[in-house]
Amino acid sequence: MTTQTTTPEAFGDTTPARAGLIGIPENAARALATGGAILTIISTFLAWTWTADFPGDLTVYGYPGGLQVLVLIGGLLTTLFSLASYSVKGFGWLVPAGADGAIKFAALATFATAWYTVIAISVNLGGVVNLEPGGYVVAVASLATLLGALALPFEHPEPDPIDPDDTSWEHTKHKLGHQWQTVKAAFATGTARPAPALPSYAEILIIVAVLALALAVFTYGIGTEYDELFIGFLITAGLGFAALNKSGLVAQASQITARHQNITICGAFVAAALFPFTQTDDQYATLGVYILIFATVALGLNIVVGLAGLLDLGYVAFLGVGAYAAAMVSGSPSSPFDVHFPFWAAALVGCAASLVFGVLIGAPTLRLRGDYLAIVTLGFGEIFRITANNLDGTSGPDITNGSNGISSIPNLDILGFDFGAVHNILGVDIGRFANYFFLMLIITAIVVLVFRRSGDSRIGRAWVAIREDETAALAMGINGFRVKLIAFAVGASLAGLAGTVQAHVTYTVTPEQYLFAGAIPPNSAFLLAAVVLGGMGTIGGPLIGASLLFLIPNKLQFLGDYQLFAFGLALILLMRFRPEGMIPNRRRQLEFHEEAEAPTVLTKAGA
Repeated sequence: MTTQTTTPEAFGDTTPARAGLIGIPENAARALATGGAILTIISTFLAWTWTADFPGDLTVYGYPGGLQVLVLIGGLLTTLFSLASYSVKGFGWLVPAGADGAIKFAALATFATAWYTVIAISVNLGGVVNLEPGGYVVAVASLATLLGALALPFEHPEPDPIDPDDTSWEHTKHKLGHQWQTVKAAFATGTARPAPALPSYAEILIIVAVLALALAVFTYGIGTEYDELFIGFLITAGLGFAALNKSGLVAQASQITARHQNITICGAFVAAALFPFTQTDDQYATLGVYILIFATVALGLNIVVGLAGLLDLGYVAFLGVGAYAAAMVSGSPSSPFDVHFPFWAAALVGCAASLVFGVLIGAPTLRLRGDYLAIVTLGFGEIFRITANNLDGTSGPDITNGSNGISSIPNLDILGFDFGAVHNILGVDIGRFANYFFLMLIITAIVVLVFRRSGDSRIGRAWVAIREDETAALAMGINGFRVKLIAFAVGASLAGLAGTVQAHVTYTVTPEQYLFAGAIPPNSAFLLAAVVLGGMGTIGGPLIGASLLFLIPNKLQFLGDYQLFAFGLALILLMRFRPEGMIPNRRRQLEFHEEAEAPTVLTKAGA
């Protein structure tokens, strides 16, 4: 008795694969990509230049350093995906959605980082004569890897339309083949049905590994010591993430974290709390606390924009209201009020002030929709800044000290813990900014809790209904004005809470800190970009988007006038190839990938 093997071809998926960009046979192309990746790995253990004038210890034989480490990572990814494409035992789990697309992106990451390094050495040192043999080897090997990857076949084209009246066996095969293509598209876009669940302990270990990897990548990126290394990091991290996404690993990790949301959120905060212990001084903890402030405000804006669908272009003003209110009652000699509230009271004052302003601005304007509402909120942001600038005792009452702002804001002292002093925790010296990092982490946890609980509540479902179709929501009995006003008030109060910490971290609050747009966040334009870039309506999306939008401009300051140009170009590319955001809400993902089959159960608003 013979057993018939069930294959895609048996179901009508008989359309031949299109050739790659280069006319090399598939087997030869796969061998070229694999061999080139292995040779690239070997080249990272050779010297790439003879002089230490180029940073990164690229003159040493025997171990990689600097940019060589990034090329090594790209080569390892390419090699692993290539082995998986050969169906080598033990590597199949790496490519649940197919290997060829992942090989292409991994090879591109390796090639781009290697050639960027070779070109940077040649330009900085005055020619290719400054390259050692390892530099030539990595250039040739990475080019061969990319050529082999580009020669691999593309995905199968979509099958021809199906005639619904045809009941023949050929029609049945064609229909099953179409369903096979749909499944492939679902895996490619991350919307496939959940994979069979592993044992709980195994999935928890996977979550721990993912969070540890995220902490390692963030720590490495924020700690890059020179400009060339950070650019290489961006190239490798961006294209490496694309390779992992193409392989289907990102989709599988998302499914696992969705099944263990509470564990994932708690683990993420534990990983973030470990960040200061990875630093030897306050240099990068400074960026860490500012990133948390920016991310927390972006998460508050996500309630207004991501859940309720209200386009707010003046949201940074609520951050300023909270910061000014807290600064005035925190004992600053520049404050018009001779009071010194404890932090919990100052935080309540900042939240309350922002909430009141949110209601005052929202009550007369939230009956507007779309572009009209955006223009009104943009005007509010500018009015706040100009008003704070004029309340200097000359143009108006002396409340905000005008353009000089409220300065000399004292450090916090909570239950005897001085946030301005260095403390030794577990044998590690934790400085001022690390202290505020931990405080801001607690506030971020509070904001995440509010976002998640409100998103899962009845009012959260009303927000989503308003966002999707306000007219239909009103017809179903939802009080649109009241629901939108609540969203505005909650979002404003969360921004004010973050502003209370910002006032103490920066020592000084001035009107120029709260612009609509500028080179350095936080400002309204960057906050909105963080929400859209990270993923509207999700928890992790704005946090990751804000981290990238704050970190990258700070690291690209060496570009000078071209800083915003390069940054804007990166945003355009990301929105072109991942318009739903880095961590998309399932509904938005389906909007941008209509070819994917809808899952049986949509995730919650905060998933």
